[in-house]
Amino acid sequence: MNGLMQFLSAAYTAYQAVDIARGMLLSNGFCELHEGDAWQLMPDGKYFVVRGGSALIAFTMGDAAQGFKIVASHTDSPALKLKEDPALSDEHYTRLNAEPYGGGLWYTFFDRPLRLAGRVVREREGPLLSENFVSGFCVTLPSLAIHLNRGANEGFAPQMQKDLPVLSLGKTDFSALIGAPLTYDLFAACAQPPYLWGAENELIASPRLDNLASVYASLTTLMGGSEGVCVAACLDSEEVGSRTRQGAGGDFLSAVLRRIALAQNMGEEELLRAYAKSFCISLDNAQGFHPNHGEKFDPKERAMLGKGVAIKGHAGGAYTTDALSSAVIKRVFANANAPLQVFYNRSDARSGSTLGAISLGQVCILTADIGLPQLAMHSAVESIACADYRALEAGLACFWKSSIRIENNRIDIETNME
Repeated sequence: MNGLMQFLSAAYTAYQAVDIARGMLLSNGFCELHEGDAWQLMPDGKYFVVRGGSALIAFTMGDAAQGFKIVASHTDSPALKLKEDPALSDEHYTRLNAEPYGGGLWYTFFDRPLRLAGRVVREREGPLLSENFVSGFCVTLPSLAIHLNRGANEGFAPQMQKDLPVLSLGKTDFSALIGAPLTYDLFAACAQPPYLWGAENELIASPRLDNLASVYASLTTLMGGSEGVCVAACLDSEEVGSRTRQGAGGDFLSAVLRRIALAQNMGEEELLRAYAKSFCISLDNAQGFHPNHGEKFDPKERAMLGKGVAIKGHAGGAYTTDALSSAVIKRVFANANAPLQVFYNRSDARSGSTLGAISLGQVCILTADIGLPQLAMHSAVESIACADYRALEAGLACFWKSSIRIENNRIDIETNME
């Protein structure tokens, strides 16, 4: 688990996650493309492209007419996003004016190390330059003493405009502290290092397991080998609805697929036929069964930590899985000897959602939602089972190396794991 833990410890925001992924791909023979350039794609090439600094799509070439194999995950996680000119200073303290990004379990962010990270835009003798930024210091969101908040243990609801991170004692020039950028996208993100826990170190706890564990697994397994056109789409903005140019609601994925098709002289008709032969895994973590709150879960279809990757289903379409796409996942993971389980929410509970259903609005492809069972989703620190992560790696490696031929209601799957 060392590689995953190192990735998680440094990927404070989507910007750092994409930058680290970029380095991994370059080191493994992938060539970087840019959306504003002409693409010259070789038949056996390996490529990646970044949009907005926070989303990345990596792909290996093959015969696009036979369809695309896609794994889609997201690079963002809940955090506190700084507002413009955020310093709120008096003679005693400087606080940071921030607002919630995503649906965080905000009480868990109190009294933890938070690092300022994201990107800044600087002026460089005329041109504007976007740079990634990670502060060399931490801030924290301090709790109010129990003596002054006697009801805290009966129910604590943070007041997001009042409960703000503390930067320093006294007044601090925030702009000078971070190098006086023109503007920025900065977050106060949890800086707790990942750690193993459990009697046999069978679990891993870390910030941003949702969904950077999926990002890392999709990329490392793609780098391990593939067959056909394989696409790892690591998209931003899922935690806030994906409605950005770098999110699943934008055209990033569809634009990359079209450019792959154009490189092989495919027309619109041929591209639509390729979509009909394609398969997508929407990869986002699942609500793991909580031993202290069993009443919150379905009486049977529960995602137990340590029992394998979860296939997620929902009658209302919050998850994209249907019988056909579920059968494909079950066959592929069986070929990899990777355990699977099925997850549904309680029938009287509101379901979460993933980027899969939003992606279908841009590229209509047969899709299944799967993910790692996890505890404490959207907490500052979340937990998964190491065995489940290894099962995900095995299943994805098999997926990339499988030939999946879809013809109407018939699907033939062959796997070459040599």
